[in-house]
Amino acid sequence: MKRSITFPPIEEATEDGLVAVGGDLETDTLMAAYRQGIFPWPVSIELPLAWFSPDPRGVLFLEEIHLPKSFEKFLKRNPFRVTFNQKMREVIFECARIPRKDQPGTWITPDIIKGYEKLFQEDLAYSVEVWVGDKLVGGLYGVIMGEYCSGESMFMKENNASKVALWSLLMLLKSKGIKFLDTQMVTNVVETFGGKYIPRIEFLEMINKLNWDKPKKEIFD
Repeated sequence: MKRSITFPPIEEATEDGLVAVGGDLETDTLMAAYRQGIFPWPVSIELPLAWFSPDPRGVLFLEEIHLPKSFEKFLKRNPFRVTFNQKMREVIFECARIPRKDQPGTWITPDIIKGYEKLFQEDLAYSVEVWVGDKLVGGLYGVIMGEYCSGESMFMKENNASKVALWSLLMLLKSKGIKFLDTQMVTNVVETFGGKYIPRIEFLEMINKLNWDKPKKEIFD
């Protein structure tokens, strides 16, 4: 029997974007959340499963991508090999394991890992892998639902590896006609490529116009 997944109105979110607490990370729950501009983000022991829709929202428009000159020079001697959707499990585990500056722990809990692995199995999530030989040195993962694509987390073990992962993803998405990448927040790497914050209401209007049913294989063929 199909479940009916309901979230509180986004207009009732707290100042920092908290919409709801609790629930589960089943595929139908995650699908319902993303279609409404909501994503899970466990923030503490007290809030092991929290759902957010921040205002403003971080996005990276594919027609506004900026390529820094220093990174352009690096790409010309790029030592990395990039693949897509080959090692989702390894990528998400590395994202959970790699220490973050000013963060005592990770928001990528075992339940988050399990939930996004299920999404991947349903062709609703993706991964980007960056290699030196047969060594995984960087990558990122996110959600892909039709024309909607998010960047959830990335990691690097060598300089510029995460930038190469993001750049490779952006180039692929742009070539497939995707309009923007939902970055949720604007990190230094995202800002480097032209990411910016937009009002939440504008973001919601954008996702309401998307085709959410486009097969993943049409993007990652």
